[in-house]
Amino acid sequence: MNKPNASNLSQLSFEDTKIAFSSKSNYQLKKAYWIFALMNQNWLVKLGTFFIKLFLFLHFPIKRLIKSTIYEQFCGGETIQDCEQTIDHLHSGKIGTILDYSVEGEENEKSFQNTKLEILKTIQKAHDNQAIPFAVFKMTGIFQMELLEEFQTENGLSEDDEEAFLHSKEILIEICQAAHDLQVRLFVDAEESWIQNTIDTLTYEMMERFNKKSAIIFNTYQMYRVDMLGNLTKAIQIAKEQSYYLGVKLVRGAYLEKERQRAHEEEYSEPLHKDKEHTDFDFNAGMLTCLDHLDHVHYCLGTHNENSCKLLIEEMAKRGIPHNHENIYFAQLLGMSDNISYNLASAGYNVAKYVPYGPVESVMPYLFRRAEENSSIAGQTSREFTLLLNEVNRRKNV
Repeated sequence: MNKPNASNLSQLSFEDTKIAFSSKSNYQLKKAYWIFALMNQNWLVKLGTFFIKLFLFLHFPIKRLIKSTIYEQFCGGETIQDCEQTIDHLHSGKIGTILDYSVEGEENEKSFQNTKLEILKTIQKAHDNQAIPFAVFKMTGIFQMELLEEFQTENGLSEDDEEAFLHSKEILIEICQAAHDLQVRLFVDAEESWIQNTIDTLTYEMMERFNKKSAIIFNTYQMYRVDMLGNLTKAIQIAKEQSYYLGVKLVRGAYLEKERQRAHEEEYSEPLHKDKEHTDFDFNAGMLTCLDHLDHVHYCLGTHNENSCKLLIEEMAKRGIPHNHENIYFAQLLGMSDNISYNLASAGYNVAKYVPYGPVESVMPYLFRRAEENSSIAGQTSREFTLLLNEVNRRKNV
């Protein structure tokens, strides 16, 4: 294993655009540059989102334009087979792929079965290809959202809904059993707070069942929630007491606007930190807590925050933890933060990219959220744009 040391850390720079964009041709680089140049204009993102939704609704022939621009930047393809080139491309840069079937918004038995089959395919693909270190899914892909919410309330499920809930739970067990049998690590993504307790309950049950020998099932912790650091600490304690490994994916959180709007409409206290500083503090504290229990916790840092990545690699160096320790992964989204992903991978750390895939029309909700999130996160799109511009200029001067 690669032992970290001071000289390694001094050579690692998230400003190194030569490494960050080494896999892009000049054409690909300029294309990404123009995409982020447009996304850097908040008003244009809102206007573009409106018109794309309108044109899709009216069945205007804009699929090819979408596919060759924003879809190509952030997605791997329409099918797993379409993602092969992306998987190989990332692997050549020592980066793994996490295939994410990103079809959203359908809640019926046919869609649940289709989603189940697709998740099972991604698990099989991860088993067959060492370039794919994890599989991932959302509970709302196999459960009706209202059932997850109902389960979480004081009254719980009605008798009529119990059967539907148990049916979806059987699908969940089938998915987790497949991951266990094939020894593929499986992320359960976090969702909205009004269904997250149910997701946690189901996920911990799967962990207790399938994580006896290693971490197969991973729960996701959104650290923008005020209670999440405590929840994580408690989860570590319970996992130790019940003798199973805890799989952890740490993120800051993806539903900020929706959470605040619902809290306002239903007049309850927001479950989120009031500012980014408190979220950052809890994220870093959770990250170091996992490091304190590395013998029992396997975790993935899902972040585009350079400071958190630097803090972790510095802490790993202090403790003499190898760069490529099998219990620690970094992850970013495809098409974003290549300066983090490629520079970490080049330095020998375990890195993977989330690679969304699915039919263009079905993946559009994901892409709209990606564009809106990028424009709302202070400096995120500007940072991407600046890095791309720096590399364009660097190549001109070579």
